[in-house]
Amino acid sequence: MLPFIVTPSHRRNGGFTLLELLVVLVILGLLAGYVAPRYFAQVGKSEVKTAKAQIVALEKALDQYRIDTGRYPTTEQGLPALNAKPADEAQWDGPYLKKAVPNDPWGKPYQYKNPGEHGEVDVFSFGRDGAPGGTGQDADITNW
Repeated sequence: MLPFIVTPSHRRNGGFTLLELLVVLVILGLLAGYVAPRYFAQVGKSEVKTAKAQIVALEKALDQYRIDTGRYPTTEQGLPALNAKPADEAQWDGPYLKKAVPNDPWGKPYQYKNPGEHGEVDVFSFGRDGAPGGTGQDADITNW
C-alpha cells in the first residue's frame, strides 16, 4: 500500500475561497441595485391605482346616498355617513359600503368636502406625503 501523499490538487475539500464568495456577493449586489428600484416603483404605482379605485367606489356610494336622501352628506357628516345613519337623515337607506370607509393606501383618511371646490363634492387623498400638492407619488389623488 502506498502512503497517501498530499498534493496541491488534493488540498481542496470542496469549499469556496474568500475571493469566490466576494465575487458572488458583488454580482448579487449589482442585481439588487438594478432590480430593487424597478420593483419599488411598481409598488408606488399600485398604491396610486388603489387610491384612484377607492375614490371611484366612494363616489358611487355617495351617489347612492344622494339618490336616497336627495343630497350628499355634509362636510361635517363626512364619509362615515355612508356606513352610519346620520341623526337628521330620515331617508337614509344604507349602509352604502360593505365595509368601513377605508383609509388611503398610505394609512391616512380620505378628504371630503361638500360643496366641493371642483365639483358638487370633492373626494381626495393627499398622496404618500400626506400634504397638499406634490409630484409623483406625493401628488394628490382626486375625483376631479
